[in-house]
Amino acid sequence: MSRALRDNLRAYAFVSPWIISLLVFTAYPLLASFYFAMTRYTIVKPAEWIGFDNFVVMFTKDDLFWVAVWNTLYYTLISVPLQMAVALWLATMLNQSTRGIGFYRTAFYLPSLVPAVVTTLLWMLILDPRAGLANAALQAVGLPKLGWMYSAAWAKPSLIIISLWVGVGQPMLIFLAGLKEVPKSLLEAATIDGANNWQRYWRVIIPLLTPTIFFNLIITLIASFQVFTTAFVATATASGTTAAGPFNSMLVYMVHLYRQGFRYSAMGYASAMAVVLFIVLVLLTLLVVRSSRTWVHYEGAPPR
Repeated sequence: MSRALRDNLRAYAFVSPWIISLLVFTAYPLLASFYFAMTRYTIVKPAEWIGFDNFVVMFTKDDLFWVAVWNTLYYTLISVPLQMAVALWLATMLNQSTRGIGFYRTAFYLPSLVPAVVTTLLWMLILDPRAGLANAALQAVGLPKLGWMYSAAWAKPSLIIISLWVGVGQPMLIFLAGLKEVPKSLLEAATIDGANNWQRYWRVIIPLLTPTIFFNLIITLIASFQVFTTAFVATATASGTTAAGPFNSMLVYMVHLYRQGFRYSAMGYASAMAVVLFIVLVLLTLLVVRSSRTWVHYEGAPPR
């Protein structure tokens, strides 16, 4: 056996745990989902091939599917820009060399370390219509109480508030790392040229931060379509059942998928929903990647 072959085998041996994990936990479930999406499968019975019937039912007969799509789009279109903006603002505020800044960075990141179930239950107490701190604060300033999770009009905004608290820590930390990489020499040069703080931020910092914004945008966008724990726990707590809030106002896509697969044992239909979500996420990711050519600027990269 040649030395080159031994080196290659040794390299494959080291990387084999990752390859096995990729095949077993990613590739196989993905391919299995595509297969089961074409079947009538209830776990207890063998899968029965039915072609595209699950997709026909999904798009033409399942009214709750479109409710879930609308609720998910509502959540995504508001929560993604909001999380990005708040995370960037917090990162900018925490990118200071002041006393005790490490404590504040830890404090703002801490909610991301707490399990989503615990955080959701905590916020359910805060948003309780009768004795919650949120309504107490509103009454203190002369505003009327709100129904929050128990109101169809305020259920989705409540979900967005909870998700903001849970999810803003990670993009904030990534933004903070990106801000630390901004060369001070460029900021000093902009100051010498007469730029004020606002101009330095928008003309120097933001363009250099666009690769970080691009990464956070993709991660946050994908996570928003897959929101589940917060919505499921909140609706179960608010209604006492696995219902999706008042008038299905919190029936997001993943909750509907879960109910089809594990409540109604329609695993084939749930797999079809998973396939649709996968295709949508791939297309959206490709769209964002395609658009990045016009607004993402890499330091040292040639003009496009």
